[in-house]
Amino acid sequence: MSVNNTHLGFEAIKEKLAKCKSVFFIGAGGINMSSLAIITKQRGFKVGGSDRTKTELTERLQKCGIEMHYEHDAANLEGYDAVVYTVAISPDNPEYVRAQEEGLLCLSRADYLGYVMTGYKNRIGICGMHGKSSCTSMCAQLFMDAETDPTVLSGAELASMGGAFRIGGEEFFIFEACEYMDSFLDFNPTVAVILNIEMDHVDYFHSMEQIRRSFADFAAITGKDGYAVANADDGDVLLVMNEYEGNVVTFGVQSEADFVAKNIKYIKGRPDFDIYHKGELYTHISLSVTGEHNVYNALAATAAAWVCGISGEKARSGLASYRGAKRRMEFKGTLMGADVYDDYGHHPTEVKTTLDGVSRMGYDRLWCVFQSHTYSRTSELFDEFVHSFDSADRVIFADIYAARETDTRGMSGEVLADALGSKASYEGGNKEIAKRLHDELRAGDVLIVMGAGDIYKLYDELDLEKGVYP
Repeated sequence: MSVNNTHLGFEAIKEKLAKCKSVFFIGAGGINMSSLAIITKQRGFKVGGSDRTKTELTERLQKCGIEMHYEHDAANLEGYDAVVYTVAISPDNPEYVRAQEEGLLCLSRADYLGYVMTGYKNRIGICGMHGKSSCTSMCAQLFMDAETDPTVLSGAELASMGGAFRIGGEEFFIFEACEYMDSFLDFNPTVAVILNIEMDHVDYFHSMEQIRRSFADFAAITGKDGYAVANADDGDVLLVMNEYEGNVVTFGVQSEADFVAKNIKYIKGRPDFDIYHKGELYTHISLSVTGEHNVYNALAATAAAWVCGISGEKARSGLASYRGAKRRMEFKGTLMGADVYDDYGHHPTEVKTTLDGVSRMGYDRLWCVFQSHTYSRTSELFDEFVHSFDSADRVIFADIYAARETDTRGMSGEVLADALGSKASYEGGNKEIAKRLHDELRAGDVLIVMGAGDIYKLYDELDLEKGVYP
């Protein structure tokens, strides 16, 4: 069970925060929360935070002068007059309980982020059920290379930013807009980039009608003078656009959109294509990342850049320099001669499009180790998951990452493996998975370790050799 967003709005937050000198972040170790904590510190507040585990991100917070605690304790709030929390915390979190009891200013992460971004002129929010982090990273790289000095807040780390956020000028704010619990409805975009709309987060969303309503409300925040950059190949996105009152710019591969990818070729799985704008050749794109889904991400980034006055030539060069974000088909090295990549994919569409892209890279066999994320998602999208591994030759399922849930649906890695058939197996824990990989991987294979939970801990059991990016 999680807690609710606050929905105070930026004007109320501005008024209340003016009376505060210190801010405490509950769950400060998350990518988004750690970014906000550092931004808050740079704005002159005393900042502290808590999380259960020490990580590179929490150590970075400490290096910035932020006081960190590695257990949730009411005493941690001593000396703080405002609290920012992630909705993933439990209502009985002792810090949250004390903040409520003492009447401290309490702000959900989304509400606070919506306030922070209002200081920027052009606010570009990238939303969609999947692909948000990759597209946000692409936009960041494009805008940085175009020398626009953007401020960026993403859900994934980007090497050229040195992390998941970048403090830049006040002209452009590029941010990932998460739909879970309708968090993105607290944001204040002037440009809404809508990548796709599908069923997901089934513990919160119960119908496609509810999901479309949420995305329509997000787009509407831009106002009549704002822009929506919309995927014209997605029928649900088009339904949302039917009621949008602002300026619509579409992109696609299969439709007659404003920005269209044509003459698509795959060079070792990496897309090479032309972009046409309203029927005229606009630019040529050669990507260093794989898969058709990145054609769509590149189209969306190019269209958003065009809305902001950035030329096709600058889009071409910016996208050419994009090498992918952390845990988005991130090359890790080699194992028994096989190339190993790490990927965050956890929705069936993400899994399918990523594996389809890898299948074009010319490897002998495609192996995937997959950890499903939450029992509810696995159960509600079970059939889609089973078919998302069609491009893989071998699949090993790990235990499902529970996150905020308990198992009441009879879902497990073993159930997934049985449904997939002879090419799949459930090996047990990470040690057992590692043994299977050491025994059977060979030169010419590729391994994708995939999932949004703690599957990255598998690398502690793998004897990876440092390799050169293929």
